[in-house]
Amino acid sequence: MIKRKLNDLFFPPRCALCDEAVLPDEGNICSECRMKLSYIEEPYCLKCGKALREEKEYCRDCSVRMHYFKRGVSVFDYGSISDSLYRFKNRGRAEYASFYAREIVKKRGGFIRHVNPDILIPVPIHRSKLLKRGYDQSLVLCKEISHLTKIPFRTDVVIRDKKTVPLKDLGLAERQNNLNKAFKIGADDVKLKTIMIVDDIYTTGSTIDEISRTLLGRFPCEIYFITLTSGRGI
Repeated sequence: MIKRKLNDLFFPPRCALCDEAVLPDEGNICSECRMKLSYIEEPYCLKCGKALREEKEYCRDCSVRMHYFKRGVSVFDYGSISDSLYRFKNRGRAEYASFYAREIVKKRGGFIRHVNPDILIPVPIHRSKLLKRGYDQSLVLCKEISHLTKIPFRTDVVIRDKKTVPLKDLGLAERQNNLNKAFKIGADDVKLKTIMIVDDIYTTGSTIDEISRTLLGRFPCEIYFITLTSGRGI
């Protein structure tokens, strides 16, 4: 306890939103930034969890496109954490995961308990990106959620077998082609009925779908996902 207090004194935790130093009792977000957070509230798509502009069951994408996953949810409106998420993924701020996970469990804990997954699976990154970044942000987040919920996580069930180009500038068809056969089953010595995939952001769902398709090829299970944020649906 004393060691932790001394560490906080000389290396104070940083706010997960503005990256400025915060007091230990502020919970990794300063009081001013806490007021700036924006969460995804109803109405949101009952399939992918994207916020909707009007009362509907599904976003336009989920109304016309088949997904391999059963359902997913997100927590934050992208605009309120975009800078934070960039630092989390690209500027070494892995410690943000502690705050993110607490917010996920606070806002979507009911969904997690209802799904009651056998395991959590982080979206894996290719080893080349892991070497460049130094850590897998989805795995770091997944570990924190696992710690809070006591749901075990596995990193060996599905692995990334193919290096892909960044998806942000690709269209839907290009994303799907890019991710084709990007993942493979690494371990099938388990019996799984329900799996929850953990990632930082949901956009078109191409990555979640490809992982789900790969898993369903080996396991007769239901697949759900939870992400920090998602794009807005229509």
